[in-house]
Amino acid sequence: MTLDLIGIAEESTVRVEPDRPMSSDEFFDFCQANSFFRIERMADGEIVIMPPAGDESSHECARMNARLFNWAERDGRGRVFDSSAGFKLPNGATLSPDASWISHVRLATVTREQIRKFAPICPDFVVEVQSPSDSVPRLKRKMHEWIHNGAQLGWLILPDSKTVYVYRPGQEPEFLTNITQLKGEGPVEGFVLDLTEIWSQL
Repeated sequence: MTLDLIGIAEESTVRVEPDRPMSSDEFFDFCQANSFFRIERMADGEIVIMPPAGDESSHECARMNARLFNWAERDGRGRVFDSSAGFKLPNGATLSPDASWISHVRLATVTREQIRKFAPICPDFVVEVQSPSDSVPRLKRKMHEWIHNGAQLGWLILPDSKTVYVYRPGQEPEFLTNITQLKGEGPVEGFVLDLTEIWSQL
């Protein structure tokens, strides 16, 4: 089923409650048929349809993913995924972070067939970067969902205010401002993200 959102503002987020829950395969096919949009499924089955990222946000995420990918290739312990990857979480939600990393050890627990679609696994490390269409409260709820479903570290980056929230299991988020770099820990110890590259795009 393809979507035709006539009369909906380009920057709007649309929420849809299906008449019946989609199966995992049906939801994957639905996302592929509407790949122009960013689509996620909440734990209660609600479908959230978001506009594509603007050029500035896309560039910021691409640069960040490149840095994470290059580090992961040198480190050799895991694999990096970009914003087009969706993950089926233990609570039933299917979400897509802007960037993520999963260890090879944990990836070995899912089949190749599963990873070709939305794998039933929560990333060890996730990054969300706010775009103009993203509300901070929604992103904070999403970060908590990542952590509650198994992520060991999460970064929420807010470019406009040059601030970052760091999420860890069992702790309140750490609020950071006026910093120039983020240092990975836990699953991605050794990764360093130069934030001046993101701030300089503004």
